Amino acid sequence: MSERLILLPGWGLSANVLDALAEALGGTLQVEVAALPTLASADPVHWLAELQARLPEGCWLGGWSLGGMLATALAVQRGARCCGLVSLASNARFVAADDWPGMSAETFAAFRQGCAVNSAATLRRFALLCTQGAAEPRGLSRSLQSRLLDADGETLLAGLQVLGALDNRRALACFSGPQLHLLAGADALVPVAAAAALQALPANAQVSVLEGCSHAFVLEQATSVAARIRSFIGECGHV
Repeated sequence: MSERLILLPGWGLSANVLDALAEALGGTLQVEVAALPTLASADPVHWLAELQARLPEGCWLGGWSLGGMLATALAVQRGARCCGLVSLASNARFVAADDWPGMSAETFAAFRQGCAVNSAATLRRFALLCTQGAAEPRGLSRSLQSRLLDADGETLLAGLQVLGALDNRRALACFSGPQLHLLAGADALVPVAAAAALQALPANAQVSVLEGCSHAFVLEQATSVAARIRSFIGECGHV
């Protein structure tokens, strides 16, 4: 029986943004891509409760960007009931702190304000930022924009606020299961300095930087990302 991996997408994007990665992972892994919650609440507790009720236990949890942050928090809640964690272009804390690299608070506040005023325009801007640093950013951006979430502004704003509120630094240090964190060397949203910060946490974690690719490497380099995930889970003795 193959190992099971649940993947969550990033903010503002439908679950099918991870279809190429899921297909590349097929065979030795049983992969399911699950949508993010569509809640008006901006409280991460409510988002995690919805995922806790909906997603099966006894499997690996993973996700891209916000999806990776939610998977992390959920993995810690489940403890031994989670086989392991895979985060992709996902920071432990999205917004920078004095002791943690991330997006500046001022930039994030402006982005959140833009979402409150015009969520559709903010989504398009987000798709462009996701592909900044890619080898072919225009084509990748068009691919992302075709996968933008069809949601109302209130739900999108709530998700953005959850992204800004989550802080998984203590959670990652407490989770005893295997962890794989893959970051992008040319990411415009999660600074590459987060890799060293993640590696410094006292956790059972493997952290790697994929050079020359963007925040959207789940689309840009789906095959190579899948190979790294399969290899890691195999090294953990699960496949």
